[in-house]
Amino acid sequence: MGKRNSQKKNAAILLDSDDEGSVSSSSSARTDKMSVTGNEEVHVDQETLLEQALDALDEKRGSTREKALSVIIETFNSNVQHQFVEKKFATLLHSCLASIKKGSKKASAKEIALASHAIGLLAITVGCGDNAREIFEESVNTLDEYLTSKSNATKIPPFLECLAIITFVGGNDEEETQRSMDILWRVIHPKLGSNVVAAKPSAPLITAVVTAWSFLLSTLSELKLNSKFWQSSISYLSSLLEKEDRSVRIAAGEALALIFDIGSIQKFSAASNSTGDMMQEESKVQESYIHLQGLKGKVKNQVENLSVEAGGKGSAKKDLNTQRNLFRDILDFFEYGDSPEISMKIGGDSLQTSSWSQMIQLNYLKHFLGGGFIKHMQENEFLHDVFNFTPKRRYLGGNEPRMSSGEKRMFKSPNSVQNKARTQLLNKQRLLSEGRNLGHYAANAGDDEA
Repeated sequence: MGKRNSQKKNAAILLDSDDEGSVSSSSSARTDKMSVTGNEEVHVDQETLLEQALDALDEKRGSTREKALSVIIETFNSNVQHQFVEKKFATLLHSCLASIKKGSKKASAKEIALASHAIGLLAITVGCGDNAREIFEESVNTLDEYLTSKSNATKIPPFLECLAIITFVGGNDEEETQRSMDILWRVIHPKLGSNVVAAKPSAPLITAVVTAWSFLLSTLSELKLNSKFWQSSISYLSSLLEKEDRSVRIAAGEALALIFDIGSIQKFSAASNSTGDMMQEESKVQESYIHLQGLKGKVKNQVENLSVEAGGKGSAKKDLNTQRNLFRDILDFFEYGDSPEISMKIGGDSLQTSSWSQMIQLNYLKHFLGGGFIKHMQENEFLHDVFNFTPKRRYLGGNEPRMSSGEKRMFKSPNSVQNKARTQLLNKQRLLSEGRNLGHYAANAGDDEA
């Protein structure tokens, strides 16, 4: 009990300062060394930082918990923390869920967003298996309840990302994936009573929902587009191509390309038991087929217009080329059946994708991991399996992994959360050392007087 209290006290001292914690993408070596005086060296490894941050999640002060979550996120981004999650997986998961469940009464929007992101990182780190399954089962209902109950749209995007990631990693089958997709869809299409008017979702919220929804859609196969759901979904996404916001149009365009890529349009009905039933079913299928072909033609015309847009529609001019290039790819897909091919350098290796599903997965995971994407692509076996990517192992001569110049700069930066935490720990240890020395001198002085 005494040891636990001591750890919590150390964690509070380490993380409780006036400096704002931040989520960054710094990368560090597995054991950090800093010289204090003479030959004295203090070793602060990442596992120690993580354990202290985990203890700090029990602190009463919200700012301390926020900084602890920032340390956890930064450290999980900088290296794939397999050893830590093997020992502390359940504790970290339930501490993060506790932050979310506290809601607006005790936890700030920042803390809730950080906790959601940390859960997503935890899922990517553990990869497929029992732990990922536990993350999904323990988190999905909490996220569903929060997304259903919250009216503040600015707090929603972190939950959308978390739900998408934990389903992608820990969902067992298409039924669970479709359930999560339905949760996401209800954020912009809530089920309301006849006398209730839904609030109009903002452009950033629509973009976040459609992007997360498409990410999960990319894991499905053999969509039957003749159903009313897919017809209405295509119609809605087509309407988004007319929106002023460019990010909304891009997200909708990717979703539509993916739907038509993995979906099939039935032209004739399956055999039926009776002639009357067969004719009725045939009529319905023909009707839906004609309707879908009309929708597809409309979408193709919209895509063609957006691929040559001259500008002026949407405020983000820098995204105009991105939009043109994407919609040219979509137009090529509609006309020739071509899928976009992407080649990305990961260290000295090349990661390649050749389908709409892979492109959407790559973009989403790259966005979610941020500065930690390269490190995870190099070391995370789950991502290797997702993209069928096998990196070459490069070493500097011993057992030291090669670090990029960007990673070195981020590691050496005095503004990173890890370096701030390390500096606070060193100051604390120096004060303790001075106190011991004073006690030693006082005892010697007493002996001399005697």
